[in-house]
Amino acid sequence: MRVKGSPDFRQGEQVLLEVMTALTSSLDLTEVFSNSYEILSRVLAADFGGLCVSRPGAPHQYDWPMVRDMPQAFFDLYPEISDECFVSSAVIQQPNTVLRDSEMLSRQEMWNSAMYSHCLELDMRVERVMAVALDMGLGWHGGFTLYRDNRKAFSERERAFLQRLTPILARTIRNCLMLGDMARQGDLLEQLFRHTGLESIVLSPPNAELMRTPRSTALLHRWFPDAPCGRFGLPQVLLGVLEDLSRSGPRRLSEQDVLTFRRPGRSLKVTFLRLPGLSGRTPWALLFQEVVHAAQVPTQWRKRLTPRELDVVERVLNGWDNQTIADDMGSSLNTLKTHLKRVFVKLAVPSRAKLILLAQERSAETER
Repeated sequence: MRVKGSPDFRQGEQVLLEVMTALTSSLDLTEVFSNSYEILSRVLAADFGGLCVSRPGAPHQYDWPMVRDMPQAFFDLYPEISDECFVSSAVIQQPNTVLRDSEMLSRQEMWNSAMYSHCLELDMRVERVMAVALDMGLGWHGGFTLYRDNRKAFSERERAFLQRLTPILARTIRNCLMLGDMARQGDLLEQLFRHTGLESIVLSPPNAELMRTPRSTALLHRWFPDAPCGRFGLPQVLLGVLEDLSRSGPRRLSEQDVLTFRRPGRSLKVTFLRLPGLSGRTPWALLFQEVVHAAQVPTQWRKRLTPRELDVVERVLNGWDNQTIADDMGSSLNTLKTHLKRVFVKLAVPSRAKLILLAQERSAETER
């Protein structure tokens, strides 16, 4: 007989598919989290858990839209001790990697931590933790944490189980953030059709096209004028990704589903998004976000910055996020952040937003 708190993984693949089905069943974040948490808390024997996501335009500020069995006082007082939270300080160093408390700090350090004392005061005994920082792409970040109120440690098999789910968990939250409001407002396809600033094509592979916004075809011709095309008039580079994703189903979790194409002064981000089933179909949306970057590095700045720092600034002004810049320059995220801090000091600007604003103002002055 299996003891509670020791999940039976002999049917692990079936349970994994059950969770993934719950994660892709809706674009409503509350519904998705509720359905998937019911399974995860049972399988991983968690007593309570929470999901946090970054606020739009404020990547370092988080909301907790989904929590289970945790007192509200925990969140009311959390800002006071957030700097001493051993969970967030550990997982943020390794995005999309599941960590257990034993991989964050020693037991004695945990018992001596402000977070542990804070939880005890709230009668919320936190003895074991398993968490992951989610880098969801497109500038969104979040975190998912499971807690136990007993001293039975999360096992390596449980950590591996959550790790397998992490990519689809991150993408599901991103998809809900992108399209959840549209889905709640009514017919999703009509909302996509009317969305300003976002072109889209919705397909039901292998043969059916469900919707196409008016300017999506012209956008494809502009960005892929000489590229060979296949079904649906899609460039082969996009069609190949779509076919691979649609064949893989929910079991494969590591495929690339966001492509970025760049040209001087502008970029095109293509997101492949699996939608909840419609009339028995499994549709996919291709979302196109084109960004034009007009700001140039002012001449005065070029005299103050090193060539490497100039490379960073040029990419910031092109609207690239830190991870994209780091990947493009072949550096680590921490190295990239160090370059940015030096740029801010040399140019006497307090933030990334101010840097972009000043560059735009200088560009406008030059044009006049």
